[in-house]
Amino acid sequence: MATCIVGRRLHFNAAHRLHNPARSDEWNRETFGPCNNPNYHGHNYELEVLVAGEIDPDTGYVLDVGILKRIVDERVLQVLDHRNLNLDVAWFRDRIPSAENIARFCWEALVDAMPAGRLTLIRLWETPRNYVEYQGG
Repeated sequence: MATCIVGRRLHFNAAHRLHNPARSDEWNRETFGPCNNPNYHGHNYELEVLVAGEIDPDTGYVLDVGILKRIVDERVLQVLDHRNLNLDVAWFRDRIPSAENIARFCWEALVDAMPAGRLTLIRLWETPRNYVEYQGG
């Protein structure tokens, strides 16, 4: 059967600091530059969530995007939006909140929550020019 991909783009704001406590302050400054600011810095993130599956003949949907929006809001946005990721989100207490790890967090929060279709891709835009894609694993 043919597969269709449905996507939803959402927005959140969050602050973070890229810092590896196992390394020296000098290493962190050299590695992360201004992203290592001890007072944190913020981004206006754009999150794309893509779900693949067969089209339901009764609804014409793979997954109702309203349901997808609600799931992402409950499991991701309510946790990350307007938060300091280093301080406010337990998942990042032992992980550097890089864009790659934020995408991974989103995947792990969503992968088992889809009532139809399967989570296929998380695309996280940290800036209008920088993004990461995560496909699980």
